[in-house]
Amino acid sequence: MINKLRPTIFIGLLCFVLPSFSQEDSLGLDSATFAEIMAYYEEAEEMNASLDYQKGTIVLGDELATLNLNEGFRYLNDVETQKILVEAWGNPPQETLGMIFPDSVNPYLPEGWGVVLSYVEDGHIDDDDAADIDYEDLLEELKEEAIESSKERRELGYGGYSLVGWAESPYYDQESKKLYWAKELAFDESDINTLNYDIRVLGRKGYLRLNAIASVDQLEMVKPSMQDLLGKVEFNQGNTYFDFNPDVDEVAAYGIGALVAGKLAAKAGLIKVIGIFFAKFWKIILIAGGALIAFIKKIWTGKEQREIG
Repeated sequence: MINKLRPTIFIGLLCFVLPSFSQEDSLGLDSATFAEIMAYYEEAEEMNASLDYQKGTIVLGDELATLNLNEGFRYLNDVETQKILVEAWGNPPQETLGMIFPDSVNPYLPEGWGVVLSYVEDGHIDDDDAADIDYEDLLEELKEEAIESSKERRELGYGGYSLVGWAESPYYDQESKKLYWAKELAFDESDINTLNYDIRVLGRKGYLRLNAIASVDQLEMVKPSMQDLLGKVEFNQGNTYFDFNPDVDEVAAYGIGALVAGKLAAKAGLIKVIGIFFAKFWKIILIAGGALIAFIKKIWTGKEQREIG
């Protein structure tokens, strides 16, 4: 499909399909607007090429954990990550362990998405409550909390949001000590809902947090990639869940349910919590009153599916 093609190929495809739209087409694209679209994609390609991607075996933190990204994915360190999260996507600055992107993704394009890595050392999480959680009840609580947190966000100038529901209901793997779920979020002044797909890898003294930021219509693309990533990130020896020593290690003040809800983390300031504020704000919305978005959506979601090869 088009969204899996390199941007340079897509630019060529734009040249091919544009004449098929008449002047009466609702998109209203004129030659000047089309030139802006072309320039945007060319710039996005150049900016993506300038990023310092890494592949292979990548050690996170001070020998904390390891990523194995030999196939399908690539990694950006925290410095490079800020170029995407803050400069390109319009989020507040946030300390991370970096980001992971599928090889085929350009984060500067509308269909781009990525996975933010971070580590929370709140203590060893007791998972005894995992089988007893009612996630539908939890969802209703989170919807109410979203209303309150949006008030704080708006006061800080970042815009509010609402929680639409689970895009994928939470699931905890007792054997691997890994938890995942996905939320659908609707942000102020955005026509496209945001997908937050979360993975938590439990460790000896805390947990790794992997948060995928995408649009909801990318769920079928994001889901298999996140499932693939589950097997590519592990705590190093000495930091695993099974290395916990009750004689010297602290236990977290919350369990699996609160981990999904993010309630404890919220006490430190809602605006700082990964998973509730990330959205992608693209400069393309400034082009011709959104003509580029409309054009892309017509190609991607229109009745006619365009494929190459």
